[in-house]
Amino acid sequence: MSRAFVRNLYFQTKDLGKEATLLLTFDSDVKGIYQICFPAICWLTTFGRTGSYRIHATYTSQPQVTDGNIIEAETCMEINDSEKTTLTQKNCVFQFSNPVKGVPGYLEARNDTGSIQDIALAAGFMSPRDLMPRPILYFKEVEHTSNITIEFTPILRAYITSDYKHTAILQGAIDTPAIWEQNLAALSESTTWDLKRDPSTGHYKITQADQGMSNSSTQLTVVGGLCLRFLPVFALSLFGVPPA
Repeated sequence: MSRAFVRNLYFQTKDLGKEATLLLTFDSDVKGIYQICFPAICWLTTFGRTGSYRIHATYTSQPQVTDGNIIEAETCMEINDSEKTTLTQKNCVFQFSNPVKGVPGYLEARNDTGSIQDIALAAGFMSPRDLMPRPILYFKEVEHTSNITIEFTPILRAYITSDYKHTAILQGAIDTPAIWEQNLAALSESTTWDLKRDPSTGHYKITQADQGMSNSSTQLTVVGGLCLRFLPVFALSLFGVPPA
């Protein structure tokens, strides 16, 4: 089985010079992105113009218990790299099967509910009030007897933008360039990052504040302990999909 891991990211700034909102998301190249697969905003926080600020974002690839943060009802199944599971419906109850061996290097989920469903990949950032990692990728309108096959690398990107709301689902690419990109599997368990703004250009950058990179950490398996979350049809309107 793949090895689950936790990454603690600390973002800090001092006297930034202008109020700025930091957005974190996994919007790197994924097959079918913005067509059948839509990234979620994982973290959104605003830093003030003056003063010192520091946030702590914890990424986990190990699913927890359900929290209903985005939807009111769901079913979850822990799944690892190279495994597959099937979603079924019986007596109005939805359930993922126990994972079995699948295609090496991929996660697979099959919809056998008899109707179109949305499926989400949940393995992401948590705040102290969260009981479960937040969804990071949504697969919309998965047809009956269809499969979704996911090759996921936890490449996180950071943007400075105030155009989005927390937990929003991105329907298209963010129209401002990313200022930071990291493969979380290649980081040490805890790293600290400085956010700075060049007053002459207005451009932002994020640089590492410590020597938290570890060569040995790059050997970690990219995906581990991910959770597939089923979104019932009565909740689809929350994500821009007309209710059945």
